[in-house]
Amino acid sequence: MGFNQFRIQLIVRILLLSASIFGFIYLLINTQLTFTIILLALIIVAQVIALIYYTEKTNRLLNQFLMSIRYSDFTRTFQVENDDSSLNQLKRTFNEVINDFQTVRAEKEESYHYLQTIIQHIGIALIAFQSDGKVELINNATKKLFQIRTLNNIQNLQETSRELVQKLLTIQHGENTLVTIREKDGLLQLSVYATEFRIHNRTIMVVSIKDIQNELDEKEMDSWQKLIRVLTHEIMNSITPISSLSSTVNMMMNHIIDSLKEKDKGCAEETEDLQEIQSAISTIQKRTEGLIHFVDTYRNLTRIPTPHFSIFPVQKLLQNIYNLHRNEMEQKGIKCTISVLPVSLELSADERLIEQVLINLLLNAIQALNNATIKNIELKAFLNKRGKITIQISDTGSGILPEVIDKIFIPFFTTKQQGSGIGLSLSRQIMRLHSGTLNVYSEPDKGSKFTLTF
Repeated sequence: MGFNQFRIQLIVRILLLSASIFGFIYLLINTQLTFTIILLALIIVAQVIALIYYTEKTNRLLNQFLMSIRYSDFTRTFQVENDDSSLNQLKRTFNEVINDFQTVRAEKEESYHYLQTIIQHIGIALIAFQSDGKVELINNATKKLFQIRTLNNIQNLQETSRELVQKLLTIQHGENTLVTIREKDGLLQLSVYATEFRIHNRTIMVVSIKDIQNELDEKEMDSWQKLIRVLTHEIMNSITPISSLSSTVNMMMNHIIDSLKEKDKGCAEETEDLQEIQSAISTIQKRTEGLIHFVDTYRNLTRIPTPHFSIFPVQKLLQNIYNLHRNEMEQKGIKCTISVLPVSLELSADERLIEQVLINLLLNAIQALNNATIKNIELKAFLNKRGKITIQISDTGSGILPEVIDKIFIPFFTTKQQGSGIGLSLSRQIMRLHSGTLNVYSEPDKGSKFTLTF
């Protein structure tokens, strides 16, 4: 209906224009009415202009509509009049299309904000960057992991770890790798996985980074526990009968020797031979009992009691540890300082088990200062840069050699002549039961720093 009205109006305008042109030509040829001819000519010009304006309305509306789409300006609306003309129908159609675009745009924005919310709240660090290292996106987990507010380029992580920066800039699509970052306050074992894609002619690399230190420690301790259970079980099964039999034989030999001495004092050679046999059996018995005690000691790694958590002041904990060994440290000329920030810092843990860990570490620190010229020990508690309660025991001893530092937490490994190699392993196991970590930072001839992070 609207298109028919447009057609009728167009035909009427053309007919009027044609009649005006015909009348203008007629008057121009047959009359001398100059004023009338001029007036008619002006009318013709006005009609032509009006016709052009009328026919170009659609083009102008279409141009405005396309410009709105080009610049994503979906706030524009086209005023619709009451009549049912084709122009108004076109305006209605344009408005409907713009409304559809607004709906699609709103849905995309909702999806974008939804995705952003998921990315920001996910617990794994995510970084999206270009091949030149320019960062396009990071989430809150990344900021928390590396303790940064913003990250404009991957190179800005140089202070954290040069190895990590090099790995991020060279990692390939689908590659999964491990990066170790050793900090003074702890250790980070980062699992890095990369995915590459292209968008708007740009190559984007998305990497996920997760600290798996706790998982690695747990798997390691579980493996050692399983191994220790098997070894101690098999060894005890073999040693216990030997110890029992050697003890029985030793008693029998004592009885035989005593009998020979009473009956025949002339058989000195036989008595001497029997005494040698008895000595050998006694040695076997003593060594088997020693092995039983040795194996039973290592069973402690698999017999740690379940922690009973309570809340207690860290200041009191460190003061108790200091008081236990104050006399020994004063005799050896060791200066020990305690610092807790804030002073009201409290810890939720099994106090007895944590005391056991700290006593073991403090004894190690005291022994490390035997040949040191400067003898200082510091017991320190604070909130680390990730907001976790941290206790440190540091000394100014000889330090730990780089080739040894990665082995000191392995069960049975020790650098001491009379060490059992169980203390640090047991301490790390206790910390694992508290969902915490025990790490060490050391420099040869400068000292060591053991860090408990809860």
